[in-house]
Amino acid sequence: MIDTPSLVDHYCRGVLRTELGLGTFEAHLGGTGGAPAPGTTFFDTQTGFAVRRWCAPLLGLEAHCPPARYLARRRELGVLESGRRLLRASGISTYLVDTGPPGDLTSVPETAAAGMADAHEIVRLELLAEQVADTSGTVGAFLANLAEAVHGAADSAVALTSVAGLRHPASAAPEPPGPGGVRAAVGRWLDGRPPGARLTDPVLLSHLRWIAVATGRPLQIHVGAGDPLALSGFAAATEGLGTDLVLLHGCPYHRHAAYLASAFPHVYADVGPALARTGAGAASVLAEALERAPFGKLLFSSGARGLPESHVVGARIFREALEGVLGGWVRDGAWCRADARRVAGMVAAGNARRVYGLAG
Repeated sequence: MIDTPSLVDHYCRGVLRTELGLGTFEAHLGGTGGAPAPGTTFFDTQTGFAVRRWCAPLLGLEAHCPPARYLARRRELGVLESGRRLLRASGISTYLVDTGPPGDLTSVPETAAAGMADAHEIVRLELLAEQVADTSGTVGAFLANLAEAVHGAADSAVALTSVAGLRHPASAAPEPPGPGGVRAAVGRWLDGRPPGARLTDPVLLSHLRWIAVATGRPLQIHVGAGDPLALSGFAAATEGLGTDLVLLHGCPYHRHAAYLASAFPHVYADVGPALARTGAGAASVLAEALERAPFGKLLFSSGARGLPESHVVGARIFREALEGVLGGWVRDGAWCRADARRVAGMVAAGNARRVYGLAG
């Protein structure tokens, strides 16, 4: 057996404080925000099966119990008690929490208390820029306030995160936009902008990321369904500047994310959510990442949001996949057990503690 230590979840969101009906639970279970097709259920997914396998026993039910029984037990315990039971049994000792998502989600201190764990804040750059825009009436004021806000956030948070990902390819340009272009983009955005309008301008997104790079804090970039190789130029341009880049949620391009982590000393790849989505097939995905990236460049996360079940599923599937892959290599004689345990500790927690400057 490979004894995986307690986990550092280097990217997650808070959990919902409110009781959930079937429709709301399924929307979060599916991860799409929408309802399943008529006559189907998101419980019939790898994630849904994993919830029934790993979470049901933590609530006092038999593994693989029917979804209706699971949800009834959840309501019987209440949202607070079920959340505490799930988080505290996840094996996660430290949460890095993105506080940007909307909704009635637990704060950083609340997440720490519910999970009896340490927790630290990750600041979402786009939301920060939108908040600055709501209180800045001129281009000059916005630019000055934005720089101050980003640097101030970096002083208190363990990381900054950009959720625009690769939806706007121009925002991944390998060089900072010029001052004239930035001022023109700010003017366009502020002109007639209703409060709360989302930031989508690629010039401003690029400018925002370069401000983040200047802080020296780790910068997480949500890759989403895009190909991480589109960030190659940005990675090359930021090498040597003292800021680590962490590529989040690279599935189905996890091999490309792992390649970038091998090509640049300051680039790291996230392996957690890709495993949770593939469920019983997670070991093959993890093996592909371990084949491409140095072991010191991969980090676990649950990518969880809303459901405490997603923390449990992310952690459990990661452990199972790690045991399956590394344990298999030990049994085949390719690795010794001591090395397997050391690498497991690196990916589970050690790499994240080093990148984010967390106490060990």
